[in-house]
Amino acid sequence: MAQGTFPNNGQGGLLLTLEDVMSGGSNWYNLQPENKYTQWWGNTPVETTADEVKELLTGKTLVTVNRLNEIAGEKVAVNGHNVLLPYNKKPIAQIRSGKKRLQIDWEQGSVVWSQDIPEGADHQDFCQESKHLAYTIQGNLYVKTATGETLQVSKDGSTDDSNNIVYGQSVHRDEFGISKGTFWSPDGQLLAFYRMDQSMVAGYPQVDITKRIAGVTMDKYPMAGETSHQVKVGIFDVRSRKTTWLQLIGASDDYHTNLSWAPDGKSLYVFELNRDQNDMRLVAYNTSTGKLSKQLLQETHDKYVEPMHGLEFLPWDASKAIMQSRRDGWNHLYLLDVATGTAEQLTAGEYEVQQFVGFNQKAMSILYLANESDPRRSCLYSLNLKTRRTTLLGADDGVHSASLSEDGTMVIDRYSSPTVPRSINLISTQPTRGRRPNLVVNILTAKDPWQEKGYKIPEITSGSIKAADGVTDLYYRMVKPVDFDPAKKYPTVVYVYGGPHAHNVDARWHWCLRGWEAYMATKGYLLFILDNRGSEWRGREFEQATFRHLGEEEMKDQMEGVKYLKSLPYVDSARMGVHGWSYGGFMTTNLMCTYPDVFKVGVAGGPVIDWKYYEVMYGERYMDTPQQNPEGYERCSLLGKAKNLKGRLQIIFGYNDPTCVPQHTLSFIRACEDAGTQPDLFTYPGDGHNMFGRDQVHLHERITRYFDDFLAPVGR
Repeated sequence: MAQGTFPNNGQGGLLLTLEDVMSGGSNWYNLQPENKYTQWWGNTPVETTADEVKELLTGKTLVTVNRLNEIAGEKVAVNGHNVLLPYNKKPIAQIRSGKKRLQIDWEQGSVVWSQDIPEGADHQDFCQESKHLAYTIQGNLYVKTATGETLQVSKDGSTDDSNNIVYGQSVHRDEFGISKGTFWSPDGQLLAFYRMDQSMVAGYPQVDITKRIAGVTMDKYPMAGETSHQVKVGIFDVRSRKTTWLQLIGASDDYHTNLSWAPDGKSLYVFELNRDQNDMRLVAYNTSTGKLSKQLLQETHDKYVEPMHGLEFLPWDASKAIMQSRRDGWNHLYLLDVATGTAEQLTAGEYEVQQFVGFNQKAMSILYLANESDPRRSCLYSLNLKTRRTTLLGADDGVHSASLSEDGTMVIDRYSSPTVPRSINLISTQPTRGRRPNLVVNILTAKDPWQEKGYKIPEITSGSIKAADGVTDLYYRMVKPVDFDPAKKYPTVVYVYGGPHAHNVDARWHWCLRGWEAYMATKGYLLFILDNRGSEWRGREFEQATFRHLGEEEMKDQMEGVKYLKSLPYVDSARMGVHGWSYGGFMTTNLMCTYPDVFKVGVAGGPVIDWKYYEVMYGERYMDTPQQNPEGYERCSLLGKAKNLKGRLQIIFGYNDPTCVPQHTLSFIRACEDAGTQPDLFTYPGDGHNMFGRDQVHLHERITRYFDDFLAPVGR
């Protein structure tokens, strides 16, 4: 089945270039859909522009950027986007600029508070409630109080490049939803923080070629099956200047995730996961003593459990919290009683809750995003905890994001659908007699900037095919060449990612079209993108189909996509290519070597080649350890497949990649040399796992040239 077709735009005459479609391109910004930058000032929606901050509904100017700079006596506000309005009904603008953070009363015309930011401060975490600032310098953690006092929380953190011991930073390599290392209590007087000891972890050498004599820095990189780091959790009391350490249960290399404060600050909740990642416990600790208070619940699974979200306590009942879990096979919301540890399921069905948004305190309801109506969508819902009634808010289409007013009675709903580049709406979350709350006002519905400016838009469709299991629906996006002629045959490029925690196809503008795909369509290529089993938002069974043998089921599904392509009369099956990055680079290389007679050309970016070279947390979750699963690691390694390469394969990698370290690519090149096969190699010195800025334009020119050279459209 196919749906959401965008016909060729015969009226347009301009062809998209890489400068138009890549974020590092010179014309990219000019071709983005119209936008408005918004925030909440308590319960008042506010818009920021380059010149001012104004009320969204009335257009009334609250304060101009020039006025703020005039009051400050210096240029602190670069534009309205770096102005925060922290206090409802108070004319206070908060600005972080350069080396200071300050608050300005624009009615009184005075700076009412300021805080100097220490030189070299990293991982900054500002608490709005207390105005304390947590930050790190090298491996140590500090607090700058609201009154300007500097408190050193740790002293044994590494002060050199070894990074053996670090405080206040993200741990467990950003897995399990972890993105930072400090967590303020609700009143901002207690600071929970991570301490990570990596002294026992092997370092991966990264070469710095910018020096006259090239230097080496060591990335702490725990590979699957090897020694991992050890993490502790401390609580620093700003008032007493004392640190209390949690007496964590479990082994020294367990994972401690999703730290959540009780509203009164007396308890800290931690999701603790064993290294095998198949036994998770939610544990409460006394923040005064650091001792275990209670274990609330335990979840186990024969494959893995993956806690990704902390607790969200009800504003009107501190004894209960919203918890997310996949215990029934789908990510859903549960109402947890923290006294008894019982969890009542609130949402249910074969769909996934994708994000908890917040609470409407007046109605006692919760707001969340879910793909209930279609796996490709992400729509906004309200669930009343008194009636257990669920209500759709806004459009039942597209991919939404939402921000709530302070009391949760209003939401700024942003969404994009296949035919709508961007829509911004102000919606009431209050219950009404009807099925759905009333839409208050449409703030913006952007037009298609490509069409408005006369560019040719390729035909884009989305549909589904069956997976290799013959049962599961898989969704695809197809991008046909500009000026498509069904009587012709076109070279086809399969773009692939394929791994967990990501997807390529959803119901946003142009079915989530990537700019490079549109560019390739102008050059006469057909693009095909399929989300195979193993990718996100389709439930636990869908994701875990790849457990202990990454790449195998995914390739089977991708080959079902190839079978579908070969059934189409306009696809030239003799000129078929494949491209992907990271996990997609792994898939690209794997497909080129496993099906050498199918794919003529491939470009693999930053690939995983052998999972034993990948990190502990991710690698062991999906593959177990090399010691536990030697057959799986051997079977899924691409080193033994190097001998099968027939077509033209170019591997591109960042020379200083800390994620898929260069050992992956270099080991594959060596294996090809030993086997007598001939891949091509290109690298970006100084770049990491991805390329940004102008390097992104250069990269996609490189990728395109490779397909032009070896998979070029007929007649070129």
